[in-house]
Amino acid sequence: MSNRRRERQEALDRWVPKTNLGRMVREGMISSIYEVFEEGLRIKEVEIIDILVPDLRDEVIDINLVQKQTDAGERSRFRAIVAVGNGDGLIGLGAGKAPRVRNAIEKGIREAKLNVYPIRRGCGSWECDCGEPHTIPFKVSGKSGSVVVTLIPGAKGLGLVAGEKARTVLTLAGVKDVWSKSIGATKTATSFSFATFEALKNTAKVMTPQDWAM
Repeated sequence: MSNRRRERQEALDRWVPKTNLGRMVREGMISSIYEVFEEGLRIKEVEIIDILVPDLRDEVIDINLVQKQTDAGERSRFRAIVAVGNGDGLIGLGAGKAPRVRNAIEKGIREAKLNVYPIRRGCGSWECDCGEPHTIPFKVSGKSGSVVVTLIPGAKGLGLVAGEKARTVLTLAGVKDVWSKSIGATKTATSFSFATFEALKNTAKVMTPQDWAM
């Protein structure tokens, strides 16, 4: 067991839930993350995600130094954009700020886990009728800041025709083939990443338990 997993397990062993949802998960009354989504419950404790989705992976998308002028002088902090996903229909994105890079990443991971969201996958390309959930079922768009990202279903084998940061989010979500186009300040990592995240979330506007099973 890696040091990181050991630390996470020790934290879970010490965890005392503060919410009803947390207590239900701790006591085994809820054993699936999709039960939480079906009930429309809000996740406020990151330990809930650690228990229900133990195979969640994280990826740092961007780290940037942010400087702010205060009465006491210039204040510098790091801002980390982190994505988490299980590669099978779950994706989360978060941002964390801290004086140290490691702490900023840890905060980003926690926020991303609290933002975990199910997406809908399918075979929505007119060029493909394989019936496998390798792409998205229909065209969707997402907006963050000045950036608008549009995702279009792609045929099997196409790959991810998208920018590097968008590819990270798509891969962690379990999307293998997709076309994309974007407008706005796409060089802004935060807006570009969150616009991609919002587009993926829009696939779940019409979603059934059968879709989650895919």
